[in-house]
Amino acid sequence: MTTPPTRARFSPAPTGYLHVGSARSALFNWIFARSTGGLFLVRIEDTDVDRSKPELTNAIFDSLAWLGVEPDEEPVRQSDRFDLYRDAAQKLTDSGQAYACDCTQEEVQARAKAAGGAGYDGHCRDRGLTAEPGKVVRFRTPDEGTVSWIDTIRGEVSFACADLEDFVVVRSSGVPMFLVANAVDDSEMEITHVIRGEDLVNTTPKVILLRRALGYEHEPEYAHLPLIVNDQRKKLSKRRDDVNVADYRDRGFLAEAMTNYLATLGWGPPDEVEIRPITEIIELFKLADVNKAPAAFDIKKLTHFNDTYIRELSAEEFVARATPFLDSAPPWPAERFSAEVFAEVAPMAQGRVKTMDNITEQVAWAFEAEPREDEKSWTKAFEKFEPAPQVLASAITRLDAVDDAVWTTETLYAEGDALAEEFADAKKRDVFGVVRVGVFGTQVGPPLWEALTTVGRAETLRRLNQASTRLG
Repeated sequence: MTTPPTRARFSPAPTGYLHVGSARSALFNWIFARSTGGLFLVRIEDTDVDRSKPELTNAIFDSLAWLGVEPDEEPVRQSDRFDLYRDAAQKLTDSGQAYACDCTQEEVQARAKAAGGAGYDGHCRDRGLTAEPGKVVRFRTPDEGTVSWIDTIRGEVSFACADLEDFVVVRSSGVPMFLVANAVDDSEMEITHVIRGEDLVNTTPKVILLRRALGYEHEPEYAHLPLIVNDQRKKLSKRRDDVNVADYRDRGFLAEAMTNYLATLGWGPPDEVEIRPITEIIELFKLADVNKAPAAFDIKKLTHFNDTYIRELSAEEFVARATPFLDSAPPWPAERFSAEVFAEVAPMAQGRVKTMDNITEQVAWAFEAEPREDEKSWTKAFEKFEPAPQVLASAITRLDAVDDAVWTTETLYAEGDALAEEFADAKKRDVFGVVRVGVFGTQVGPPLWEALTTVGRAETLRRLNQASTRLG
């Protein structure tokens, strides 16, 4: 008899977006499945039918597909399996392990407050109510004993049954709760490993109790991942943090950079080399190596990962990946744009863009009709640099002598070196700054001499002469 493959599942609720923490959970399940030769499964926890709409689920699948973390089997939706869960709840009721309850939430809270406690007090345990619409069904939690398991990440975890209230398994509407759905589905889908965030650790004893009450013999292994926190060491929250994976995609983070970075949140390779292909991460990954301490989400570190991956793209791949991020309303006349010119100048920006959404700013110089008006750059290049008029005049003379036929990067580099040598007493960056600001209007820009080959001889000289006129 062969050992069945590992089966790890990711179970998001249809929230309309993929949370960074959920993405990390999905990724760790996927990596674990790949590292063990198993299967990665996705199950949508949409038992709350009022909040479950197709577009909310689709947004999650879109982000998973972008990350390259896709299921090996057709995703399962719990809303399609209510009959299984109702049968399970009925089995619990028939065996006396669950009972109907007509207490309102207000009544539960009032009794708890009066008793100086919290949670449900078992008021309806022995009232013999009939399970019907308008009443919830609660699981009868044992009064004594403990629920324990060996968590792959956290070690032994134990909950006293006395601390667990009789929790709801079927809503008053007749819709089963996700707890009973998970107990049933993990068995039906033969899930071997449940890898999820530690914020769900308190639901685990309840699911274990349900599984045992329903007679399921096999229990999956549990691994509760550390929380992801912000720079204030607080749990990532949609209210105060940017947690939507799609937002990072739209801002120009590469999927491979995002995936690589998420893999380091709670886990690190034994050789401490963090930026590496996902194939290597899969080979090195061990679930037991995940740290249980909170993992900090550091946008600066993620940006560093992204910058590294961008620089490693081939020129052709960079152009292809950058093109969709060109602004729909760019700061240049539409008729001046050329895809061929963009393919030529985009690689010049490759070493300066840390996220792809900055590409328009970095290539605007190639399509703008006039130099930018940056007074700060002008003041520094021309008014604070005493030999600026002489440098500008010499640059015009030298470049005017370069024929169109040899207006190449190599030729312009040579002319630039000669210009710097002529004014050897000045800093090279100040000498070149005169040319840069004269042509582009700003001190920040593309590699100077490569860019002038794109601008062309006539336009370069026109702009430099225009600067000379302004300088007086």
